[in-house]
Amino acid sequence: MSLMFSCSNITSVSKKDKRLMAEVNASPLKHFVTAKKKINGIFEQLAAYIKESSTFLEETYKNEELDPVTTEEQVLEVKGFLSNVAGIAEVLARRHMKVAFFGRTSNGKSSVINAMLWDKVLPSGIGHTTNCFLRVEGTDGRESYLLTEGSEEKKSIKTVNQLAHALHQDENLNAGSLVCVMWPKAKCALLRDDLVLVDSPGIDVTTELDSWIDKFCLDADVFVLVANSESTLMQTEKQFFHKVNDRLSRPNIFILNNRWDASASEPEYMDEVRRQHMDRCSSFLVDELGVVDRAQASDRIFFVSAKEVLQARIQKAQGMPEAGGALAEGFQARMFEFQNFERRFEECISQSAVKTKFEQHTVRAKQISEALRQIMESVHVAAQDQSAHCLEMKEERQDRLEFLDKQLDLLAQDYKRKIKQITEEVEKQVSNAMAEEIRRLHVLVDEFHMDFHSSQVVLKVYKNELHKHIEEGLGRNMSDRCSNAITSALQNTQKDMIDGMKPLLPANVWTQVDMLVPRKCFSLSYDLNCDKLCSDFQEDISFHFSLGWTMLVNRFLGPKSSRRALLGYNDQVPRSLAITPVSASMPPFPQGSMTQEELMVSMVTGLASLTSRTSMGIIVVGGVIWKAVGWRLIALSVGLYGLLYVYERLTWTTKAKERAFKRQFVDYATEKLQLIVSYTGSNCSHQVQQELAGTFCQLCQQVDVTRQNLDDEIKDLNKKIELLDSLQSKAKLLRNKAGWLDSELNMFTQQYLHQGR
Repeated sequence: MSLMFSCSNITSVSKKDKRLMAEVNASPLKHFVTAKKKINGIFEQLAAYIKESSTFLEETYKNEELDPVTTEEQVLEVKGFLSNVAGIAEVLARRHMKVAFFGRTSNGKSSVINAMLWDKVLPSGIGHTTNCFLRVEGTDGRESYLLTEGSEEKKSIKTVNQLAHALHQDENLNAGSLVCVMWPKAKCALLRDDLVLVDSPGIDVTTELDSWIDKFCLDADVFVLVANSESTLMQTEKQFFHKVNDRLSRPNIFILNNRWDASASEPEYMDEVRRQHMDRCSSFLVDELGVVDRAQASDRIFFVSAKEVLQARIQKAQGMPEAGGALAEGFQARMFEFQNFERRFEECISQSAVKTKFEQHTVRAKQISEALRQIMESVHVAAQDQSAHCLEMKEERQDRLEFLDKQLDLLAQDYKRKIKQITEEVEKQVSNAMAEEIRRLHVLVDEFHMDFHSSQVVLKVYKNELHKHIEEGLGRNMSDRCSNAITSALQNTQKDMIDGMKPLLPANVWTQVDMLVPRKCFSLSYDLNCDKLCSDFQEDISFHFSLGWTMLVNRFLGPKSSRRALLGYNDQVPRSLAITPVSASMPPFPQGSMTQEELMVSMVTGLASLTSRTSMGIIVVGGVIWKAVGWRLIALSVGLYGLLYVYERLTWTTKAKERAFKRQFVDYATEKLQLIVSYTGSNCSHQVQQELAGTFCQLCQQVDVTRQNLDDEIKDLNKKIELLDSLQSKAKLLRNKAGWLDSELNMFTQQYLHQGR
């Protein structure tokens, strides 16, 4: 788009330039005017371009989201270009073609200027009429006025004579002063083309030639030496232009031999005098000054009569014949000579002014546009390199993110399998260890020592302390058997997890991840709760004779069957016994067919029921036994039975009661603890599972943080890449604009600065 735009602009500009060049062909001075418009337009575009570039570079430099693609020196350099171009544009807007007229007093300098302006603008006449520098330039207004040096007051001028008188009356004006005569452009076509004419006092009336040159001549494009054809070139005139030639390189100098109408009175000497003046003037320009070669010298020397031309042009402006009035013979030839001078003068000053006023600034503009093109090229390359680097980083982040997701899935499956395996092993290990400890429960209970008494208050305290002892002892023994091995396996598994996860994490969090491995912070809690588990234990520490009916039934039938038999025996007279209740896990009595054990219980129950109904049965049985074994054996048996009873009764002490209590507690606690073996194993395996799952969860959180950071980095890189692409496009556009401006400057150079070479 930018190239098409530039091409269309170049095409349109070329058509416009052709039209303007056609105008130049009609008027040589238009060459400067069109060139000035063209170069001013280019500098306006250059200033806008530099301002746009400066804003772009400054915003880019201050953008904290990007790595530097431009430098502070470049920003400052472009800002300097902006002020530089603004100063040049201001100078170019004031630029004009300047021609300075010099000569001795009364040689007709003012008359020549008036003839060129087609009106009596400057004072002229016999004697020293111009006593300071007069600068004639056009004004867009309709009124003429003059400005004196150092004052902005507009002084009105109605006639040239009033101007002359005003100058003579101003005591502050001297030969080095400048008065600007502002003449309406509508009254003079010559002033419409940015032409400024400077009239000077006679160079023979002052010694301040050096100051004149420095003040009024250094920016002059053409110098016109107005000589008197009735005499010859004087040393004063030559000396002045030698000084000008020393200050300026090859100045453009025209020599007007004015008052050539005097030759009409001596026609026989006219050709010889003309040849003499031509030779002397040519020698001065070629040999002494070296400003032109001999072939060009004839185009710089003219023989005119400014007074005749001015008179003829005023008459023509008033509608009268141009050749009317008292004009000397040969007027048409002198008029043609003056017109030829004007033509040559316009061509020369236009070409010279374009070169002197615009060439240096054009070169500077080309340097600025080239510098800007290089800066934009460097910004474009830097943004391009940075964008490529960001794309590489983005691809690397995306690959890492994809690898992280896949690896995390694989590790999650592997660690789930390992966690399941270790928890099963822990459950099995804890269950086996607890079963072993239950088998050794009597040892742990025997290790318990505390004052024992059969009173309920003491028994309650004794039970509580025994529960604590069992809880602590079992927990300690279980820990000795299992905790170290389980903790070691747990830590090894966690270490494997961390080692497996580390490659997925940035190196700066590895130390933090290593802290996740537990050293002494994790310990298994077995939570047996013996106090609650054995809270319904009821001891039986009352005396029971070993050969008593109850004990015999227990011995032959077992505790459960004996209870059933005794309960059946006492169904008529129920009473509560202080015995340990049956376990809740014992199955209910069957209601169907009777087993052998149940049959035996039934028989004993019937026998007991029979003997309890009447004592007659005892007598009968006793009689039978008496007859069978004899009374001595019965007496001995009864004696031994009694002695055994007495012995057992006497040995039923507090220690015996405590032993019976511990034995009953061991039996009861063993039965209860066996119920929670699988629960305790599952509980410990669950603890290990929770610990490992917690570690894995923390590692996953670190991975999630890393993943989120990668996502954020990718988003930031996308924004950065988008911004860099925008910078590339902008820098490329500005670079192309610099190239387009350079082509415009080249076209200007070709059309206006190299024309005629």
